[in-house]
This record gives sequence, structure tokens and C-alpha cells, in this order.
Amino acid sequence: MVSPAAAQVLAHPGAFVRRVLKGFQANQGLLLAGAVAYYALLSVVPLLLLAVIALSHWVDPDRLLETLGLYLEWLMPGQSGAIVPELARFVEHRDVVGWFLLATMLFFSSLAFTVLEKAMAVIFLHRFSIRRRHFLVSAVLPYLYVLSVGIGLLVVTFVSGAIEALGQRSISLGGREWELEGAVGTLLYLTGLFGEVILLTSIYLVMPVGRLSWRHALMGGVTAALLWELTRRVLVWYFGTLSQVSVVYGSLTTAIVVLLSLELAAGLLLLGAQVISEYERIERHEGATGAPVP
Repeated sequence: MVSPAAAQVLAHPGAFVRRVLKGFQANQGLLLAGAVAYYALLSVVPLLLLAVIALSHWVDPDRLLETLGLYLEWLMPGQSGAIVPELARFVEHRDVVGWFLLATMLFFSSLAFTVLEKAMAVIFLHRFSIRRRHFLVSAVLPYLYVLSVGIGLLVVTFVSGAIEALGQRSISLGGREWELEGAVGTLLYLTGLFGEVILLTSIYLVMPVGRLSWRHALMGGVTAALLWELTRRVLVWYFGTLSQVSVVYGSLTTAIVVLLSLELAAGLLLLGAQVISEYERIERHEGATGAPVP
């Protein structure tokens, strides 16, 4: 059975889209996305370094870096080839990394999640005005996400390894041998897409103040993931055919392209949050008045 709020959205999808975009503009969504992208740029390298250094005790570092290179292309199209070799050089000398440097890297790794939580508070202002999160929870939450990224990388590494091993096998069906090698690329893509939806859904579940329905979080996660897939393919095509960014920025090209990719990703992440926020407002309004939101 479809809820009244869902029925209204399905009956007037154009009005809902306009409402979301209007709310996103009112919340200065692009400005928030720029802030999140800037701090994500500061966080991404130390975060990945910490994850690889920690997990290298259980998994071969080369395997970890290979997995990172594969899935970094999802976040930074065309730039993983410039980032992964730098990570590899640092990992080679991980034995000389001191505790102070590790603590500094941990702090910078958490900055993106700290700023993302504050951006979510703006998007979900109707919640924040009713209930505030304890400052200790806000302080610990970014570090829990740093830990979750490491666990996610470990899981993805094992899963991708299992999929690649599966590709070396064949199955017999109807008296014919079918090689599974051709399905490896599709399975790796679907694994990455599934992981992307799970990550985004978890962010929508945890980052906003208060309790959020998992259905709403999944709705925002799927919306943001599909929009990012479309955007990512456009970026790959643009940087591969039309872009002259290297002519303009020279040695700064990698940093500029990564920052642009992160800002677009952050914008879509916050846009997904705005979708959830506006849907909640419709539900709350209909629950209070029984009349559709104008």
C-alpha cells in the first residue's frame, strides 16, 4: 500500500522535483558541497593511507592498492592512476611512520565527515531545531566512519578477489562449457554499485540528527548513486574527449580535476539528502493536516 506522501509524489513528480531544487538552493547546497569537497580533498589521501597501512597486516598491500585503483575511478574518474602510485610509495616506507604522523593522518581523515555532518544539519534543519546531537557523539562519529571505510575496503577487496577467481572457472550447461571470464567485469561493476548504495544509505541513516527510516535513507541512497553514475560517465567522456584542463592548469591538473569530481559527488550526496528532507516535510504536513502539501 502506497502512503499518502508517496502517492502525492508519484502523482506530481515535477512539483516534487521543483520543491527539492528550490529547497537545495535555499540551503545554499552548492556552497555546502564546495565546503565538503574541499575537506574531502584534505581527507582522502590520509584516509586511504591509514586504511591500507592497517589492512596490510592481513591483506597483501598490492592487492589492496589494486582494489583501490579500481574503485577510486568511481569517485575520481581518470585520476586513480596519479593517486595510487603515491599511495604505494608511502606504503613501502610504512615502517618508519611514527605515532604522531598517524594521529595527524587520523585527524585529517575525519575532517570530511565532520563537515559533512554539519552540512547535513543544514539540509535537515527541521530536525536540528527540535533535537540536537550530543557533542561527544558528533566528536566520535567521524572516526567511526573512518573505521567503517577501512572495513568496507577489506570487504570489497575480498569480494573482488573472489569474483576474479570465479572468472577463471567455467560451468557446464546443456552439454556446453560456458566461460565465466566475461561476467567478471559486470560482477565487479555491480559490486561497486551495490557498495556505493550501501555507503550512501548509511550516511543518510547516521549523519542527520534523529532517527531516519531505512526506506527513506535507501531512497536517497539510490537517487544519489544513480545520479552519480550518470555524472561519472559524463565526466569520463568529457575528460577523455573535450577537456583542455591540463592546458589551463598545468601541474595543478590532478588537484583541480579531483576537486571538481569531489564537489560534484558532494553536491549529489546533499541533493539526495534534500530529497529525503522534502519527503519528510510532506509526510509531516499530511500527518498533521491530512491535506496535500501545496
